[in-house]
Amino acid sequence: MKEYEIKLSDFYRMLIGEVPVHFYVESLFRLGIIYLILMVSMRLMGKRMSTQLSRNEMAAVVSLAAAIGVPLMNPERGLLLSVVIAMVIIGFQFVISKIAAANEKFESLTQDKYNMLVKDGILNTSAMLKTRISRDRVFAQLRSEGISHLGMIKRLYFEAAGSFSILKEPGEIAGLSILPNWDKSLSSDLHESAGTEICGHCGAPRAAVVTGRDPSCNNCGRMQWTIAVKCRE
Repeated sequence: MKEYEIKLSDFYRMLIGEVPVHFYVESLFRLGIIYLILMVSMRLMGKRMSTQLSRNEMAAVVSLAAAIGVPLMNPERGLLLSVVIAMVIIGFQFVISKIAAANEKFESLTQDKYNMLVKDGILNTSAMLKTRISRDRVFAQLRSEGISHLGMIKRLYFEAAGSFSILKEPGEIAGLSILPNWDKSLSSDLHESAGTEICGHCGAPRAAVVTGRDPSCNNCGRMQWTIAVKCRE
């Protein structure tokens, strides 16, 4: 379309476009075929497509959507090419899944590895920096699982698929409160002081991390100390 043909007052072009009106009727038929292609493709790629997707599966879904979306809006494009592309994507996904299931190294290469964000009630700040997961995000995830301080956590894993897995401490130990600082009333209702000094950022005990005259935490490098808490009985 030429520049001079574009007019802001041309509402018919804005709403209807330049395609014949009967193309909208044809679009209903195209939509039905494309919907069927999507359903068959998702079914052939397995049950995981209806749960949380891995990187490979996400790439397959995006590629599939990009390939079959064009014929829906362009009357000059046929539907057969979409079927061929869908078959190629399904084939690639099937082969990659088979190899990943049999080869752990290939699976780690294509889908990444899990990371440990909390170990024995202490934040693993290096893993959080690597995965670009903030401290507030970790605390929010733990609070959603009913956790009120880090001493209740044995391990927190950030899985390759982007989900979190929590293993609770069998016997609760003192740890850093993860409740918001402004919600002191709730913290006082749930917690009591454990009497030990810990890092106010990562929860590492002060006696175990401070060496020589350096007052900073060896785990996270912060100079922020607080008193550990434990749940009231």
